[in-house]
Amino acid sequence: MKRNLEELSNTQFDVLVIGGGIYGACVAYEATLRGLSVALVEKQDFCGATSANSLKTIHGGLRYLQHADFKRMRESIYERRTLMKIAPHLVHPLPVLVPTYGHGLKGIEAMTVALKINDLVSCDRNLGLPDPQKHIPTGRTLSPTECLNTLPGISADGLTGGAIFHDAQVYNSERLVLAYLQSATQLGLRVANYLEVTGFLQTGSNICGVQVTDALTANTFDIQAKAIINTSGPWINQVLGLLKSPPTTYQPFALAMNLVTRALFDHDYAVGLYSKADYTDKDAILKRKNRLLFIAPWQGCSLIGTTYSHYPGAHDQLSVPQNEVQHLLDDINNAYPPANLTPQDVYWVHQGLLPSSHSQETTNVQLTKHYHVQDYQKEGFNGLISVTGVKYTTARNVAIHAVDTAVAMLQKPVPPSQSAQHPLQGGGIENLSEFLQHGQKQLDHITDRQSVQHFLYNYGTTYASVLKQVQHGQRATSQLDLLQAQVTYAIEEEMAHTLSDVIFRRTGIGAAQMPTPAELQTCADVMSNTLLWSQSRVEQEISDVTSRWSWSIPKPPSVGEQTATIQGI
Repeated sequence: MKRNLEELSNTQFDVLVIGGGIYGACVAYEATLRGLSVALVEKQDFCGATSANSLKTIHGGLRYLQHADFKRMRESIYERRTLMKIAPHLVHPLPVLVPTYGHGLKGIEAMTVALKINDLVSCDRNLGLPDPQKHIPTGRTLSPTECLNTLPGISADGLTGGAIFHDAQVYNSERLVLAYLQSATQLGLRVANYLEVTGFLQTGSNICGVQVTDALTANTFDIQAKAIINTSGPWINQVLGLLKSPPTTYQPFALAMNLVTRALFDHDYAVGLYSKADYTDKDAILKRKNRLLFIAPWQGCSLIGTTYSHYPGAHDQLSVPQNEVQHLLDDINNAYPPANLTPQDVYWVHQGLLPSSHSQETTNVQLTKHYHVQDYQKEGFNGLISVTGVKYTTARNVAIHAVDTAVAMLQKPVPPSQSAQHPLQGGGIENLSEFLQHGQKQLDHITDRQSVQHFLYNYGTTYASVLKQVQHGQRATSQLDLLQAQVTYAIEEEMAHTLSDVIFRRTGIGAAQMPTPAELQTCADVMSNTLLWSQSRVEQEISDVTSRWSWSIPKPPSVGEQTATIQGI
């Protein structure tokens, strides 16, 4: 990916996408794959906000049974299968274990029925997946003894067994977004990060482009497009506010939070435990009265969530009060006392804003259940579409509907969607186990096997291109050599401009825990030498990265003293 601002300013595009999260990336890929000329702009870095702050779960829709929403189940099942097919290096099956209690909605009988229905609705879940590693098995139940042996320390009072089903998990949500963008740029997408939309180009009722400001140079210029698709997520209201006489509709948002902590279990199951706090989903037909907390294994840690709260603050200055983090820790410890989590066990706080159903505070936050693709012709704005997405899992499916809307607006013949058939960049893998074995042999001179696996998962078949960036010799001989190659590749091919871009959204070494001082310094040195940073710039970049950690982190060693404010990314 190359940042060519001159080309952006001198071309009239069929479609301009605003926002570089998962929805914007999917829309851009879908539109480009169908033959449209497309540009995408992102005011910060790609996947730098809500899309990075998910529970990393690719849902198959089992939870929609309580709403009897089989349509959404089928959509989720299809998208889960598609993601494992087109990005097999990044999306993998995840077993989930939920203890059952009593004989009501949380009991073994109800869960047995739910598993049977789920298996029936998802009967084609493995269709077209030749790699057995990607197969989703049927659900099954455990006896109380088996459940206690797997989850020692859970309450045995009223325990009737356990239910096991499978979803999927994305290893690195940021790199999945990059894979969409990289695949689209190979087909002609023109893309730039750190380019903020500051106004619309309007001729009467027609929207014919946008004005943008480059955050790196402060330069302002125009981009012309026949159709504009606004996928700015929590900034949708702010972007629409740039219109002359903007629409009066307002989309409220709620704060979603997940925690990355020390590993709570030594197995590969994600675990669902019922919170002790009351919660009612007003839209559910079957109401359980308690939220299910998920504890998922992820990159050697536990990823725990999700909790939701009202957030009236500014979206550009997202922050989570420490008392809310403590409240979630208390909730987890009440649901599973052996966890005994303290603030010192928190490695990272994931946070993002999701569409809410209510603009006013209520006892329980109610998230919007369905996506919305809005064409503003009835409001007097021709050429403008907004997308409000609700799930990471189904972003590709929503992108199809958004591009269909744009195609109707453009009155331009295009082929039907093919995005479920083509592997994303790095995803041309027929058998993941064989791919990993081959890659590990290529890198057998690196003793840190965990770093090698992390590298292969992140880049898939693209890893050979990354290795071409290795300095001081013909091959990487250490974990830091491998890291240097990734940083150089991020600058040259992935539009990384800051140390945060590299640490959090290119290499992923800061996604779960703080990098070691050696890792952090290695990344800073490569960026400084390549981008000719001054020493003061290097110090500021390192400070910007280390300030993202707000708690006292026991391992790995931290760099400098940490602050006590939880900052959003």
